[in-house]
Amino acid sequence: MVHYIFATEEQKEFAETAYTIVSKELGPKIEEYENADGGLGCYPQEVHDKLVEAGFYGVTIPEEMGGLGLDPVTQAIILEKIGEVDAGFAFALASAESQWPNILKTSMPDEEKQMWIDKILAGAIGAFALTESNAGSDPAAMTTHAEFDEKTNEWVINGRKCFCSGGPNAEFYVVMAWTDKTQRPSKGITAFFVEKERGVEVAKKENKMGLHLSETADIVFDDVRVPADHVIGHVNAGFGEALGTLGATSAVCNCCPVLGSAQAALDYATNYAKERRQFGKRIIDHQAVGFMIADMNMKISAARCMLYEYLCAARDGVDDQKLGLMIKCYVTDTANEVIDMALQVLGGYGYMKEYPLERHRRNARIFQIFGGTNQIKRKNLAKAIAGRDPQAKR
Repeated sequence: MVHYIFATEEQKEFAETAYTIVSKELGPKIEEYENADGGLGCYPQEVHDKLVEAGFYGVTIPEEMGGLGLDPVTQAIILEKIGEVDAGFAFALASAESQWPNILKTSMPDEEKQMWIDKILAGAIGAFALTESNAGSDPAAMTTHAEFDEKTNEWVINGRKCFCSGGPNAEFYVVMAWTDKTQRPSKGITAFFVEKERGVEVAKKENKMGLHLSETADIVFDDVRVPADHVIGHVNAGFGEALGTLGATSAVCNCCPVLGSAQAALDYATNYAKERRQFGKRIIDHQAVGFMIADMNMKISAARCMLYEYLCAARDGVDDQKLGLMIKCYVTDTANEVIDMALQVLGGYGYMKEYPLERHRRNARIFQIFGGTNQIKRKNLAKAIAGRDPQAKR
């Protein structure tokens, strides 16, 4: 069932249909995909293709460009439901389709933009390349740079990105690179749309604790040339131009998959607690377990309310910076807490790979880290709440 109580019948139908496809095509094969590539895991392309065929990819692309034009609330309801099957796949799917708005912010000819939108609707995967080995929360430490070649009217990009989600499967990348090192990051970094075929190299693929259905790798740019019209927005304004389009999209990618995973963990633990008997009664009837399940329900409902309040605001054009910072922390922290409690309900069985709680637990942990660590989000939230000190020296 769809757990967002204000979901329309159409939204419920979208989400349940997508869930049915993923449950059927992915559910029985999750372990196979998790153990693929020598245990590194792999993205389930066959499931991806099924969802593309059914119209569940690039769903927010406007109708005039060939998409369904769905709003972020509907997209979130779909992805939360897919996350109940596997958070890694839901995250990978959401991330893969999320970069299309940045294509429209380039100065490429309209027909070229539409060509790429058509490719995305046909299943093409995109990836975001920002993080480097020494530049995670601190973008100023980034070393990837781009030099402009006036003779060819091209930018030449050199550098290496790490932890690039979807990097091995992508056909194009949104890449952050220094173009003016004399400035601070907000005034000296530029965002580029870079096709893989221009010489982008996929290097080391990471061996991760979880999220095995979302492939992560280093991406290398060695004199990769892109035309001047591949700049996203304006030169030296990369953060404002590329990250500015990611408000609701970031919330959908970073929160919906793990919220769905937490809901699945809660449902599994609840059913288990109703069947498992100890000391002559169901364990859910023991206050210690019953209270845990009550708390899990309250926490996950509160997280969902906060998330969808933000997505409704984004849909209606209401900008709430503080709420945007809150949801990443609250939803991902809460989801991890709920999944951990669900595992505890199962006791030793929850720790075994035979049961899904072990996978939900492994997958959930990264959501508190990527997309901006929850510590950084709290720092920025505190700063936004405090505002400027009127007595501080300028």
